[in-house]
Amino acid sequence: MKRLLLSACITLLASCSQSVWSGKSATVSLQSGKWGPVLTVLEHQCVHCHGDNRLSSMPPINDTHALSKLIGSHWIVPGKPEASRFFQVVTFPDEIPGAMPPSGHAISRKDLHILRDWIKAGAQLPAQNVKLIPMGPLPRSI
Repeated sequence: MKRLLLSACITLLASCSQSVWSGKSATVSLQSGKWGPVLTVLEHQCVHCHGDNRLSSMPPINDTHALSKLIGSHWIVPGKPEASRFFQVVTFPDEIPGAMPPSGHAISRKDLHILRDWIKAGAQLPAQNVKLIPMGPLPRSI
């Protein structure tokens, strides 16, 4: 009985601490489905420049609420990645003006596929607002 109770307590503590330490809500990870890889791409490739300290001319991608305002417009056309300005600029070669990211290093093919698949599947976002946090090295352009 003590062993069962100890095991249950350890499991409960591990699940609670995981959501606190990761900086993301356990609810978000459960609801995310295909959102997790998209979140990773955005936080590593986009949020440095399109986050809280962006220029006013840049579309905001600092949380899912701001991102949702781009969905359904010419920026992100659900089901149509090639018609989405967001997807177009990340597929431009570096030498074309407006290519993103502007730091001279294109997004990997794997990350492009993640973004394409997300848009093609309808560009779904988690039900609750999620703050996007810049991850990885800063781009050279900052």
